[in-house]
Amino acid sequence: MKRRHPFRAPDFAYRLYARNLWRSLGAMSTRPQHIAMIIDGNRRWARQLGLEDAAAGHRAGAAKMIEFISWCDRAGIGTVTLYLLSQDNLRGRSPEELRALMGIIGSLARDLAKNERWQVQHVGSSEGLDAGLVSTLEEIERTTEKARGPHVNLAIGYGGRNEIVDAMRAIVRDYADQGGSVAELADILTPELIGEHLYTGGQPDPDLVIRTSGEQRLSDFMLWQAAHSEFYFVEALGPDLREVDFLRALRDYATRNRRYGQ
Repeated sequence: MKRRHPFRAPDFAYRLYARNLWRSLGAMSTRPQHIAMIIDGNRRWARQLGLEDAAAGHRAGAAKMIEFISWCDRAGIGTVTLYLLSQDNLRGRSPEELRALMGIIGSLARDLAKNERWQVQHVGSSEGLDAGLVSTLEEIERTTEKARGPHVNLAIGYGGRNEIVDAMRAIVRDYADQGGSVAELADILTPELIGEHLYTGGQPDPDLVIRTSGEQRLSDFMLWQAAHSEFYFVEALGPDLREVDFLRALRDYATRNRRYGQ
């Protein structure tokens, strides 16, 4: 796992560098099908600017995620997952910050739905979320379900451990409803069966997990799905993520040798 420092250059040189990186994508032999993004550092970004309101950082981070999805769309990435609000956040953040953050997430979801190419799905638990946000997410899932561009997962109220527990509960309940016994279920339980019952059931696992702000940990994100993922860490805080950071992540991914234990 590698840590990447942000590349700094004058504006003209930056645009030229980004253009060359886009051109190089065509020569890359491999490209991720699914990218998962841990958007981190929004509050630190606000503090560094002398802003007392964390919501300013969250708004800037949300705006950056719209850019990020557009980069993924241009690069032909089929599935993107954004880690926006964790179960740990719901337990650890103040009620005031959570109310503001949920409002920002709802606005982000509505903005994403304005692009007719993007199919938006909530992955996570609705427990602990504002009723208005839950309603917004349900409506957006319905209105975007026929879109044929990138599938955008919004991980909200999400926890990787809880996801696995919820999957196991669903499997046990379904099997019990069919009249099966626990002993019989134990004989047929497989990783594939569990995977089908995750929030992301039916989707490819993430090939690449990107995290901003220089932190190098998963933070209870896609624990099951990321078993074989590649990781790329960017020093930039969430709102400062740049197009070249994304492109360099793709370039780095193309150099990885994913052996899957072979």
